[in-house]
Amino acid sequence: MKKSNIFKDLKSFLVLLTSQSVSTLGTVMTGFALIIFAYEQDPTATTITMLTVTSLLPSILLSFIAGTLSDRLNKKLVMLICDSVAAMATLLMLVLFLSGRLKIPYIYIINFLLSVMNAFKAPASYVATTLLVPKEQYVRASGLSEFYSSVVTILAPVFAGTILTFGGLAAVLILDLISFLFAFSSLFFFIKIPNINAEDTTNKESLIESCKEGFRFLANQKALFRIILFFAFINFIAKMGGYGMLPAFILARTSGEQLTLSIVQSAVGLGTLIGSVLVTLAKPAKSRTRVIFLTCGISFLIGDIGQGLSHSLPLLAVFGLLSNLPLPFLSANLTAIMRTKVPTEMQGRVFSARDTLQYGTMPIGLALAGILADRLFEPFMTKISLLQQLLAHVFGSTGGSGIAVMFVIVGIIGSVSSFLCLANPVYRQLDHEPSNLSPSLYID
Repeated sequence: MKKSNIFKDLKSFLVLLTSQSVSTLGTVMTGFALIIFAYEQDPTATTITMLTVTSLLPSILLSFIAGTLSDRLNKKLVMLICDSVAAMATLLMLVLFLSGRLKIPYIYIINFLLSVMNAFKAPASYVATTLLVPKEQYVRASGLSEFYSSVVTILAPVFAGTILTFGGLAAVLILDLISFLFAFSSLFFFIKIPNINAEDTTNKESLIESCKEGFRFLANQKALFRIILFFAFINFIAKMGGYGMLPAFILARTSGEQLTLSIVQSAVGLGTLIGSVLVTLAKPAKSRTRVIFLTCGISFLIGDIGQGLSHSLPLLAVFGLLSNLPLPFLSANLTAIMRTKVPTEMQGRVFSARDTLQYGTMPIGLALAGILADRLFEPFMTKISLLQQLLAHVFGSTGGSGIAVMFVIVGIIGSVSSFLCLANPVYRQLDHEPSNLSPSLYID
């Protein structure tokens, strides 16, 4: 394909990606603001991790059902409904705040509702992207998605911190609502998502049977199933380290300093931005699995171990940037494998089954991380003992030192596990298996 045709072929996808990224920017700004709000009410690691747990758990538990329904329903309609309900939930949060009744338990409940909507929207978005993007552009489209995501990650903390300072939480929530309106209007008026020209087998099956079909497909794909289980483990330990505990770590280290958290999270986004540009411009890898495991291991080494050993803002920011630079290569190649190996008419079910397995460990890891930080590692690093004194020379003994120890442990486990997978021949099958997709599946 000629380079001049690349963005023409991706026009509809780019409109969708841009509008949804604006909405995501508003959502992430709200998430950042709520972390600061909640930490001011109850400055513990558990409080912060529970914000993420309530945002993840419903989406994961419902994803396999939502994916099956997504295969049966109009993708655009599903996305519009989910955006509308999410906007109403944000409006409710604004009303509660303005009336002085916004409490942490209410935030958990609203996060729960938003997560339910995401459970249905995510598989519809997966399939919509597949339908809007030519097969040969899957890796590039994934790279662009990572690029937009990283821009959001860079801008959200800066914008949220500035708006919080001058306008407060209410201003952040109002901007979030405006971003929802922009995304809804763009999708409704300007994007046409093709239908799937495939035999409608899903409507002949019961809902439960259709749900099971996604798991059966994965169970029959040995290499694909193995790599999903591997990342289920990786996601579990990652949420106990820098990819789940970074806000709690920085706020504990700095006694709740909002600016430091903004700078480090923006640096994380900058690393992803650089990586996404590189993966978008790079030629497709000969071995996608090799790229996946190498970048995963490197990210753990630099991120968790590097940040766990850091005591200054510049180092935290630098390691945050460097650890996230390889991740777009991991994500783009893993997503390309999934899109290539799964038939389009089954992607809602299969991707949701994948999400249930691969991401179902994340809330467990986060919940456990908060408990371990508040009840074991942080108290241990404040009580004098021989081991504590030895560790204090490396990690310090002030707030956050126990979480720093957790980071290093996670970094060692994650990097060693990733590098060991490079020698496993099972995963190499994913580099050679033929595609299951067919261009004939699409109709206008």
